[in-house]
Amino acid sequence: MATCLSATACLDGGPRGVDPGEIEPLNPPLGEGSLWPGLSTHGDKVVLSWQESDDGDAWTVKTAMLDDAGWGPALTVANSTEERGFFVNWADFASVEILEPDLLVAHWLVRGPDGGYDYGIRVAQSTDGGLTWTEPLRPHTDETRTEHGFVSKFLLNDGGTGLVWLDARNSVDMDGQKGTPGAMALRYRSLDPDGVPGLESVLDERVCDCCQTDAAISASGPVVVYRDRSEGEVRDIYITRMVDGQWTEGTPVHRDGWVIPACPVNGPAVAARGDELVVAWFTGVGNERKAQVAFSSDGGVHFGEAIRVDDGTSLGRVDVLWLENGSALVMWVERRPRVAEILVRQVWPDGRIGEDLLVTTTSAARDSGFPQMIRDGMGRVVFAWTQAGNGGRVRVARTSEDLQ
Repeated sequence: MATCLSATACLDGGPRGVDPGEIEPLNPPLGEGSLWPGLSTHGDKVVLSWQESDDGDAWTVKTAMLDDAGWGPALTVANSTEERGFFVNWADFASVEILEPDLLVAHWLVRGPDGGYDYGIRVAQSTDGGLTWTEPLRPHTDETRTEHGFVSKFLLNDGGTGLVWLDARNSVDMDGQKGTPGAMALRYRSLDPDGVPGLESVLDERVCDCCQTDAAISASGPVVVYRDRSEGEVRDIYITRMVDGQWTEGTPVHRDGWVIPACPVNGPAVAARGDELVVAWFTGVGNERKAQVAFSSDGGVHFGEAIRVDDGTSLGRVDVLWLENGSALVMWVERRPRVAEILVRQVWPDGRIGEDLLVTTTSAARDSGFPQMIRDGMGRVVFAWTQAGNGGRVRVARTSEDLQ
């Protein structure tokens, strides 16, 4: 049984592993039909992004900024009427990242002429708080009618932007016919500070088809985590690191040995503090659904043992961040008999774990999406999730006190 983080969401008044005070609901300027939030932070600014529908075929990507003065207005990043229409998906969704105080980078997904899983990525930047955006660019240079998505964005040392994504161009032959044995690949491309793209490169030629990627900046440079896919269908979590401008070959965060012949749609999350890393992920090895974390003290070269954090019925959908006391806060979704719960728990590198704390109840259905969390400039944790049903609605809440 989870102990109480939110007085409005939890009926158990037992002791807490951390005492963040109550969760305070925040009221961003959302319209009806808002879905699948993203969160990003820089200094005292929190950026929320989401997708919104008009109950028809039209979709928009929107963003709003929260600071000490409250929420700014909802700003439109992109509208689906500008191209063939958006690819809208519960697991592969648009987002906006604040990488510098004056740099927002957004991505969204656009349908190709074949529809279905023929879709591509568009990226745009804003240097005026989201009021205006650059002309969208396509980071992948191929013309194949295949999947391109699950994007992660991060700041480079030169002030440019790094982009990684999953790319299925090798699943078609030279004539564009699908069904050939090529696998999904993990690809990378940089944008310089002026938004000019560099060359594409392949980080891993064979990865899981539809699990999210994530990235963080350690003291030694950028790191990217993803779900690998071996020839024997082992789908464990891997990490690649940028060292002296070059990406290392991917290595396992932990050898779970999870053999599964299909994608579990459950990617990892990573957070960095100097050269300390924490990675959270879901695995189903041994027919047990687990949410796990592992720590590294050398920028991801080596990791400690996996630490299980769930209550035994995890659905994954993880996120993770560092706290000032040297622990990590990990979030995941746990299935219960009638509902699902979004839970968080403190975990220390030495293996100690705190109480599991309930953020809110939710649905196990796909349309509830992937919950998100970040720490704001005051150390408070901001949570965002989709309340499923009746077209959906994004909810945002924040701890009333700094989480140490």
